[in-house]
Amino acid sequence: MAAKKTHRNTEARSGSSADAASDTEEPRLPKSIFREYAETIVICVMAVVFFQGFVVMRSKVPTTSMLDTLLVGDYILINRNLFGSADAPPKSWLGQRRIRRGDVIVFQSVEDPEVDLVKRVIGLPGETIQLVGNQIFIDGDPLTESYVIRENNRRRSDMPPQLIPEDSYFMMGDNRDSSRDSRYWGPVPRPLIKGRAFFIWWSYEEQKNDHLNTGLKRIASIAKKIPRLPLHTRWRRLFSRIR
Repeated sequence: MAAKKTHRNTEARSGSSADAASDTEEPRLPKSIFREYAETIVICVMAVVFFQGFVVMRSKVPTTSMLDTLLVGDYILINRNLFGSADAPPKSWLGQRRIRRGDVIVFQSVEDPEVDLVKRVIGLPGETIQLVGNQIFIDGDPLTESYVIRENNRRRSDMPPQLIPEDSYFMMGDNRDSSRDSRYWGPVPRPLIKGRAFFIWWSYEEQKNDHLNTGLKRIASIAKKIPRLPLHTRWRRLFSRIR
């Protein structure tokens, strides 16, 4: 009988010890709302930085050199992944391909590294390009261009035959009479090309070279746009593809 009592007392003590231990455990507090928001914001910022750095970048069209394909005030997206890296062939399994004639490209200016330009690819590496009057010839064959407009049909821009170097591209604006392009500063090396412009996500009627405003002028320019958004937004151009 004594052994049984001892066993029961031991069970009672161990049970009470477990209860005491469970009573002393501090309950886990849920994450605060501030912490949840902070983590969400950090993740979103990292995703945006990665997305803009390696997949898509944004830009705005400041001049008339690409009329009527792109208008002053078109806000565009550029696919940075499409052509892959400059030092390796494109990988089809990543959705990449080679640069084609007719692609609308954003690239670093040959004349000013701080400036990005948007033009159309006209000549490819190894080709011979020539301009006679308003007609472009590629390796002696005339090039058909349905996208070109001319503000001054009397203007002529003859250019003798020119061999495009390997890994370089001859760029021209669609608005030929108002475009400073490869006719002036030569073909664009592949490492300067950033990607293909493919989408207009917003378009607003604004002054040419508005992006040059800085400081108080920049603030004033933005302040003027806000109340005019409904009337000066080109609604029909929103979410349209660039061809």
